[in-house]
Amino acid sequence: MTLDDLRVFVAVCRAGSLSAVARELACTQSAVSQHVKRLERETGVSLLERQSRGVVPTHAGRILWDAAADGIAGLDSALRRLGDLVDGDGGSVRVTTGGTTVRHFMSEAVVAFRQRYPKVSLEFQTETSGRRCFDALAAGNLDLAWVTLGSPVRGIEQRPVVDLPWVLAVRADDPLARRARVEAADLAGIRLIRLPQSSVSGTRLDAAFTELGVRTSSDTGVADWDTALLLAELGLGHAVVPALPGRRAPGDADPLRLVPVTDLPPLTVGWAVRRWDALSPLARIFADTVADCVTTSAPRPA
Repeated sequence: MTLDDLRVFVAVCRAGSLSAVARELACTQSAVSQHVKRLERETGVSLLERQSRGVVPTHAGRILWDAAADGIAGLDSALRRLGDLVDGDGGSVRVTTGGTTVRHFMSEAVVAFRQRYPKVSLEFQTETSGRRCFDALAAGNLDLAWVTLGSPVRGIEQRPVVDLPWVLAVRADDPLARRARVEAADLAGIRLIRLPQSSVSGTRLDAAFTELGVRTSSDTGVADWDTALLLAELGLGHAVVPALPGRRAPGDADPLRLVPVTDLPPLTVGWAVRRWDALSPLARIFADTVADCVTTSAPRPA
């Protein structure tokens, strides 16, 4: 039984798929399977159960998964701290998040952190969804994930930082642009620029519309909030997106308007980690710096 065996096993349990872990590790599915089989030989029990859509841990597998995930998190933290000792006042903080997050949520904090710790390496790994951020975090080589918070995820601790109200992005020549605020019912029948259906924000928005009995149509989809705003500005439809910290409110000469949608529940964003008590001091300071900057500049509900 090796540390690599345990790392691969934990990754398989989280992903629910041998092939997904093989792609992530750039190896064959057979190589991933060998790690699991070696653990099963040494423990004398079956650890995974094959199902029609991948694999799930058995009862024995869950016991090993819980212990291995906690142990690996603690070991990774210790190794990082040893590295910080070797580097003196250096070290690194590794963050995974979406493609536009650094600009909207972290730019001010990155500058402040760099001024305070000029020798610390800041590394950002971009992922396309919160689920992939969780998977990257669970793989063990990252400290923090900035995500839209959703349902609990096994082995991951989530900490809310700020609630973002929703706004309607619409061209200045649209009748709704003249409103100081709108309600979801005002949006019935609009042509909506669809947020990613696999994203937490898209799922939450769809659920809120369904609960309020609001029906919209959509013939355009996007991968991120910034693209939704751009397409709304170009007149391809209406976009309902979170109000982002630090974003300048459109002026009278701007072709786009952002109108608060008052009755949609806010979207919560924040940090996710494997274990808060296992974070390195530098990672904890960076997380706190981002939280302080975001809460200071976050938009308030209308």
